[in-house]
Parts: sequence; C-alpha cells; structure tokens
Amino acid sequence: KERNDGSVLITRDDKLVGIFTERDALRIMAEGADLDIPIEQVMVADPVTLSASDTVGKAIAKMSIGGYRRLPIVGESGGAIGILKVSGILRYLVEHFPDVVYTLPPKPHHRTETREGA
Repeated sequence: KERNDGSVLITRDDKLVGIFTERDALRIMAEGADLDIPIEQVMVADPVTLSASDTVGKAIAKMSIGGYRRLPIVGESGGAIGILKVSGILRYLVEHFPDVVYTLPPKPHHRTETREGA
C-alpha cells in the first residue's frame, strides 16, 4: 500500500511464475475464501508479459485486449524486471502528447447519427 503497487510478482528460481493483484484479493474475499491458503492457489499463473524491448503500442494492445491494468516486464532469462501500469502509460502519453490527449472528445470514436449544422 505504501508503494501504491496493487500487485505482487511471484518468482521461483529467478523466473516469473505468477502475479497476484488487488483484484484477485478482492475476488477471493468476496467469495469468502480461506485467506490462509498458499498464494500459488489464487495467483494468476504464467501471466501475460512484456519484454523491455516491446513498444508502448504493443503494451496498450495487450492491456486493451486482455483487460489488464498491469503487465509484468520480463528479461531474456524470464525473470521479472518490472511492471507496467496503465497509469504509467497515461502519464507518458500526457507528457509527450499533451495537445492530443487534452483535446480528445469525451467519446473519441463517437459518430454522429444525424447531420450537424444547417
């Protein structure tokens, strides 16, 4: 909570084997599950990952398609080297493309059904 992470990467022998997020915690609490079970039983095993050389576009596509808010970044050996959050991507886009971000309409892909104007 202090680091505002909202997730934990689980590794074994320096390899990423799973991720446990605040969504997972909320889900198991809502189900009334036993909270004394091993994390392996409730983590997402073999999570979708990014490599450090992947592009921002690829990250956005994976997050959008899979509905992920966080994606682990792994090195060539399969070890976790970081985590990318949606908020980090948004911060990047605002910093580098403020004119585009701040002028987006409320519904960017909205199509008017009727003709506007006179």
